[in-house]
Amino acid sequence: MEIKDIKAVYFVGAGGIGMSAIARYFISRGLVVAGYDKTPSDLTRQLEKEGMLIHYEENVDAIPAACKQPESCLIIYTPAIPAEHQELQFFRQHGFEIQKRAQVLGTLTREHKGLCVAGTHGKTTTSTMCAHIMHQSHLDCNAFLGGISKNYGTNYILSDSDYVVIEADEFDRSFHWLRPWMSVITSTDPDHLDIYGTKEAYLDSFRHYSELIQPEGALIIHKELEMKEHLQDNVRRYDYALQEGDFHAENIVIENGEITFDFVSPIENVKGIQLGQPIPINIENGIAAMAMAQLAGCTADELRNGMKTFKGVDRRFDFKIKTDKLVFLSDYAHHPKEIYQSAKSIRELYRNRKITAIFQPHLYTRTRDFYKDFADALSQLDEVILTEIYPARELPIEGVTSALIYDNLRPGIEKQIIRKDDVLDLVKRRDFDVLIVLGAGDLDNQVPQITKILEDKQ
Repeated sequence: MEIKDIKAVYFVGAGGIGMSAIARYFISRGLVVAGYDKTPSDLTRQLEKEGMLIHYEENVDAIPAACKQPESCLIIYTPAIPAEHQELQFFRQHGFEIQKRAQVLGTLTREHKGLCVAGTHGKTTTSTMCAHIMHQSHLDCNAFLGGISKNYGTNYILSDSDYVVIEADEFDRSFHWLRPWMSVITSTDPDHLDIYGTKEAYLDSFRHYSELIQPEGALIIHKELEMKEHLQDNVRRYDYALQEGDFHAENIVIENGEITFDFVSPIENVKGIQLGQPIPINIENGIAAMAMAQLAGCTADELRNGMKTFKGVDRRFDFKIKTDKLVFLSDYAHHPKEIYQSAKSIRELYRNRKITAIFQPHLYTRTRDFYKDFADALSQLDEVILTEIYPARELPIEGVTSALIYDNLRPGIEKQIIRKDDVLDLVKRRDFDVLIVLGAGDLDNQVPQITKILEDKQ
């Protein structure tokens, strides 16, 4: 089924951040857009306001009539939905075309020039940064992002541009559906071993992804990665890093809460880059984003303006309170390397202050595989408060609890394990200097309440 033949689209798992971006694309085209999700959220409620029909129980009778026509309705589902889901079974039994979200994005990379960002971590910020640079440039772009851009209040940008910026997700090998014109690869630290099994299989998946970049396109790859890319003929290759590589930074200045540097490039050096979201890790993210935007045709002034006006991404180093007495922020980091970079950045910004993290581990398998790495990353901080593991799609694994991380934190660090339901009471009782909530689970739902409690105490 080609996109031009679709009259209705139904999402099985409508409330995911990536699924909602595609839903918005089809809403903007005036199609009937409907779907199922397990629980209401701010995102699903917003989609309903924008015109999407959503229900929250498995019920074939609740599917709108326009979405029961196999010849004109496309079904899009997330791999998180179990195969026995009643609605998914209905669509399979009645001959509907059923695609994963990534397949739909793959179609869009064939219809547009796809600027894709892949990697274990850094891909959401880098892709959102690139999309902002492109959108405010003379080139413009469409974008499908894995986080809510603070510049636009959405994870989706629509335009009539020939470019589309896409966050390329390696979970379930989804990024193998894409056909990038250009791609950044930020990192390949093993993750999702419940899917891949081994580190070697994970790295090979990225190698295969690199083969999908179209001829005349380009790969921009972090200089320190283990993976070995395999490119088609006539695909240009560039590397980048903080202070070395084809693209890198020079004259980095971090002071008074601001970060500036010069962007060094084989295309054209750009002096005086200022980070609108002044976080040390964003220097490297910015180098990658500017590299791809510059290769696409953005000018030096457009790079400067895009970086200076970039406001960040919800839940990515997301400051909620920032005063002399108290700093509170939320970060989606849930892989050891992400947490290491987050902790390193916050330590660089607040060298002489006590930093406390409340961390909700995400997945039993990830905790089992990386608990020592989590402990090492968190041990850069002064105090660590752990909650129980957020299971997401998994069942418990015997012997795998947050205690594995707790027991491996460095000697002398302040530490405790509490129930997630007790977090708000703890925040009410305690005073903090710098507090960060970490994780990809549902603890972030309490961040607005934590913010209010802390504000009321000031």
